Amino acid sequence: MTTLLAEYLAGHPVDFSDVPVDLSRCSPFTRRVLEACRSIPYGETRSYKQLAECVGEPRASRAVGQALARNPVPLIIPCHRVISTSGKLCGFTARGGTAIKARLLAWEARHRRDTQDLRP
Repeated sequence: MTTLLAEYLAGHPVDFSDVPVDLSRCSPFTRRVLEACRSIPYGETRSYKQLAECVGEPRASRAVGQALARNPVPLIIPCHRVISTSGKLCGFTARGGTAIKARLLAWEARHRRDTQDLRP
């Protein structure tokens, strides 16, 4: 885990999906939302609506936001990658709020481009 965090902070795209996370205390809906959020690739975003559709509740965008607010491990479950349908950054309860969300998204976008430029 420490190695993965070091890699992430060094600007390398990291997939945290193999890191075990105990979601047993979450409701079934929250668990589905967090698991769906976990599948959002590094450097990409999804809207609250897209995540709601992904878990089979297309009208539950606000409930998705509430579920993400219960995320026990931001970064491992990358809730910073979830934005409004309009593209606006909102609803980030981690310390620093949407300013941190913006920084994480910019960081990932920049490093994702850097690694894509290196591919043949």
